[in-house]
Amino acid sequence: MTTTTLPAPLAAPAAHGSIAAGVWRVADPKITLASVASMIVGATAAGHAGPIAWGWLALTVLGIFAIEAAKNASGEIFDWDSGTDAAVTDAERSPFSGGKRVLVDGLMTRRQTAIMAAAFYAIGIAAGLAIVLGREPRVLWLGMLGVGLAYFYHAPPLALAYRGFGELAVALAYGPVIAVGTYLVQRQTVDAAVLWASLPLGLAIAGFLWINEFPDARADAAAGKRTLVVRLGRARAARGFAGLEAVAFAAVLLLPLAGLPWPVLGGVIGAPLAIRAARRLARFPETPAEQIPAQAATLGAFVLMAVGIGLGFVVATIV
Repeated sequence: MTTTTLPAPLAAPAAHGSIAAGVWRVADPKITLASVASMIVGATAAGHAGPIAWGWLALTVLGIFAIEAAKNASGEIFDWDSGTDAAVTDAERSPFSGGKRVLVDGLMTRRQTAIMAAAFYAIGIAAGLAIVLGREPRVLWLGMLGVGLAYFYHAPPLALAYRGFGELAVALAYGPVIAVGTYLVQRQTVDAAVLWASLPLGLAIAGFLWINEFPDARADAAAGKRTLVVRLGRARAARGFAGLEAVAFAAVLLLPLAGLPWPVLGGVIGAPLAIRAARRLARFPETPAEQIPAQAATLGAFVLMAVGIGLGFVVATIV
């Protein structure tokens, strides 16, 4: 594997905004929905198999949210250093892409962003270690994988997002890693059902990343960030997005064949939004402003998939 070398850091603008506003933007509730979706699947699958330990679930949520925020903060630094965030024009910005821009917009300094990243990583790791020591030692390995994917998504030497492996990392992290980890904390074992249920969700969340790469494609290419959209070109990537969404929702239909209760088929409730997103993206692969409704629909599609699968587990438990 060749080594990705990021350009020398740009001089970050002096911060002129509120640190609290910067923290809120880095936490980004919209993006956190990906973690929430995976925890819904993991927790409801665990609830189908036995009672929920609510205190340990709360600690799981805290740890995962902290690592999510830490990833966003450390990613801001590496994307600033590479120049990709600064290269995104106003016309290419959207509520879902273009980075958190706390450095570009001067909400925080580079040093403040690094401190925030370190603090959130520390909180997340501390929560994970508390679970390892007090509940389930095997969570350690999933936690290490999750933290590694979070940090090296942007950071060298792996720089997964810059090498075209970001989509795979997201599918793995927001599918099996979080869902299976949540289940493991509750049941202190792993059942195949939660693994199977996490796979279509991981694909659907990877689709959300994929569509969010479209507005950034020009800036990413200029900065050497070789996402799949950059590698394929927007027209081919739009067809690839449609295929990924089709596979994700078709996989939901196969879940009962893997032994899951039939009510989890409710996960297909998000399919109409995925179809809407794919059609709009096919019409406007080159126009960032026209892609925003498709981005929102893709987010809604994976959230509804998670809710539908989760309610399926709940219904199967009650019935």
